[in-house]
Amino acid sequence: MAFRMNEQVEAGRDRAKKYLIPIEFTKEQKEAAAAELHRIERELGPVVSDYPSWHPLVRNHSPRVPETFPNRRCGYEGLDHTVWFVNGFITCPYTGSGNVQKIIDSVEKLPNHPKFTITIRELETQMYLEGTTTLLVKCEWAGTLPAYQQIPKALAIPLMLEQEIPAWEWAVRSESWTTMQRYILGEPCGNRSSLFVDQETGLALKKAYQMLVDSGMYGWQY
Repeated sequence: MAFRMNEQVEAGRDRAKKYLIPIEFTKEQKEAAAAELHRIERELGPVVSDYPSWHPLVRNHSPRVPETFPNRRCGYEGLDHTVWFVNGFITCPYTGSGNVQKIIDSVEKLPNHPKFTITIRELETQMYLEGTTTLLVKCEWAGTLPAYQQIPKALAIPLMLEQEIPAWEWAVRSESWTTMQRYILGEPCGNRSSLFVDQETGLALKKAYQMLVDSGMYGWQY
């Protein structure tokens, strides 16, 4: 099936609204939450299903076990009721659970990087349910991103290589692009693009990964 970006953007937007704006909210609460989600989408890009394993929001995982969504294995504690965008995510822990501070502390402990900073702040707008706190975690890039907050190849390729090159130390065979594309492009994706990267960047990522495979550094080809 062809990758239709506009359809995926709309589907993600509807999914986020259904999840974060419950029917129990008042009319005013629903309008405020919908307006905030619209603002966040403009700021962070569309709602996504999974991140590329090299993305700053998930890259702090075991090199042998890639992660594609924020969780404890890539440095986050206490996430609850979470929706992911291209360059950030909303999470809504219960206010009295202790998870609010756990999340803040874990984000502040993430490693520094010269090309991006991961930040966190509390939003005033209520989402998900009464009794939860709305937190916004954001990847602050060093520079302006293009339309839809997609990540350019000048950032995506070095980050991907940082993740993939060390595998030569333990790999016994290479993985095909069909297997790896969801880890390199994120989801939803097509063969050469996704909500994270346009076709030019996606094709460059594919070529860079195939170059690593063709070098034989991972062992025999699968």
